Amino acid sequence: MSLVRFEEVSFGFGDQKILIEADFTLEPGERVCLIGRNGSGKTNTFRLITGELEPDQGEIVRRPDLIVSELAQTLPDAMDSAVREVVRAGLADVEALLDRHQERSRQPLDKAGLRELESLHRRIDAHGGWHLEQRVDTVMTELKLPAERRLHELSGGWRRRVALARALVQKPDLLLLDEPTNHLDIATIKWLENVVYGHEGTVLFITHDREFLDRLATRIVEIDRGKLSSWPGNFENYRRRKEKALQDEAAENARFDKKLEHEEAWIRQGLKARRRRNEGRARALYKMREERAKRVSPDPKARIHIEEAELSGRKVIRARNVSYAYDDDEPLIEKFSTTIMRGDRVGILGNNGVGKTTLLRLLLGELEPQSGTIKLGTNLEVGYFDQLRETLDPEKSVADNVGDGRTYIKLYGKDRHVVGYLKGFLFDAERALTPVKALSGGERNRVILAKLFTRPANLLVLDEPTNDLDIETLDVLEDRLSDFNGTLIVVSHDRRFLDNVVTSTIVFEEDGLVREYVGGYSDWLRQGHRLTEVENPNVDRGKRARATRDSPRSSPQKLGYNEQRELDGLPQAIEDLERKLADTEAQMAAADFYAQEYDAVQAVLKRFDDLQRDLDARIERWSELTDRQERYERARRQKR
Repeated sequence: MSLVRFEEVSFGFGDQKILIEADFTLEPGERVCLIGRNGSGKTNTFRLITGELEPDQGEIVRRPDLIVSELAQTLPDAMDSAVREVVRAGLADVEALLDRHQERSRQPLDKAGLRELESLHRRIDAHGGWHLEQRVDTVMTELKLPAERRLHELSGGWRRRVALARALVQKPDLLLLDEPTNHLDIATIKWLENVVYGHEGTVLFITHDREFLDRLATRIVEIDRGKLSSWPGNFENYRRRKEKALQDEAAENARFDKKLEHEEAWIRQGLKARRRRNEGRARALYKMREERAKRVSPDPKARIHIEEAELSGRKVIRARNVSYAYDDDEPLIEKFSTTIMRGDRVGILGNNGVGKTTLLRLLLGELEPQSGTIKLGTNLEVGYFDQLRETLDPEKSVADNVGDGRTYIKLYGKDRHVVGYLKGFLFDAERALTPVKALSGGERNRVILAKLFTRPANLLVLDEPTNDLDIETLDVLEDRLSDFNGTLIVVSHDRRFLDNVVTSTIVFEEDGLVREYVGGYSDWLRQGHRLTEVENPNVDRGKRARATRDSPRSSPQKLGYNEQRELDGLPQAIEDLERKLADTEAQMAAADFYAQEYDAVQAVLKRFDDLQRDLDARIERWSELTDRQERYERARRQKR
């Protein structure tokens, strides 16, 4: 039985229509990603599912006794409660089942009452409800949470872990995750992926993180012009099929409009003389007019412009043996050197709290290194994303903030109306005149980008520019940054964004040192190194850093006979798995796939999931063995 089913559901606020006669079904065991532009109604769809909102029309059918847990987009309040108490509070629904079971057990029961009692017993079993304290202990251990710490003592990432534990503790049938990766570092995002992947129930999640989406989603559901459309497979499959669907829609609309134009010309050529013989044709024309009036055109695409300054000098930034620490703490940066040349595209990679923003400020000359030197190049025009957050006036409109009170701004040396410019950042005329304080997080980020890109720059510094941005805007931003002729420095936890934008990385690694690598995040990951993790309330950072730094480094070992045979066979095994995965994906993409029996659909989805997991494991093993082989060969050459 389906967990949730939307039947021709319509919902909106005033003139804004969120859903229009939308249909949608959630089945047990699915992991579904809900995507759509900022403001399209994703969070409100969650609220419709939980019953917090009621539809204007249509019906939402939920399975009886459905237990739903939600990880909200906003962080939990930093209250003065122990972590264990906060997690324990998530058992309200299971405790309600226990209370009902206890109440029914005390009453005389007929056959129907016994069946109800048996059903309650099964559900309490399924949700681990007979031993609640043990269930809390298990979740606390699995998520490595500090039970006695107060919530206000934890960082944002760890408070989000606590919120997830509270959602998972009752083993919900349906887990709702609203932008779960926002403001999390890479270590926590990967940890979250593993937790969600292992969850036995159904998961419906909203995310802009395409790596997270591809790792977890068994299908994608998109909100587009009030409709909910299902797309099986990963994000690249969705993007390809969506583009084809839009092309088909445009072609069909063009054929319809041509026919309508022909009929309009016919009716203007003396309908009165033909009325008796052509009333049916006239009625068909009126129906076509009504159909055309109801058509909802696709939303306009984002268009991002970056105003470029004249070229900088060839050397942009040169750092030599730079060290920096706050007070008597362990050094954040120690003896770090780099040279950033004009046109370089550098990603700064590291977990929360390691010193990424401090490194940025050192490289830009805002902080003085405690040792070492930093020299900036000539003719630099810096555009710094993070700095502009502080310059937004929440009481002023979007247009006033971007244009600094001016009606026109300079683009390519020509005047352009600020409202017209903002349409490229997905602000219509009405939204452009809205005060910034009324905007969502994603909209505020778009305002900052719009303001930043009006200022001529040849060095762009973007500190977490992707938070809260929808996927479409991310795609357009990536394309525009790829065309930027200046120098780019980016701090981001969005792994796909880094892979698509940067050509080298500066990484804060677990031994406390900062190193440079060629390529993006995936290229660094294949090296087999790990990031420094400092936001762990269970571990003392200073002890860990000293232990890591003092530990002896073993020399790379040659692959054994069996390992070499395994490595030799992996490329063919990976190729076979990729072929099977492509065949299964094609089967899932068939138009009548979801029209089959539920068990048949689930069998294919499970096969796809198993193949993807096996493929990921083989690729990871291949990377591990090839990296060990390369390190051994490198060490052997150095000894010669």
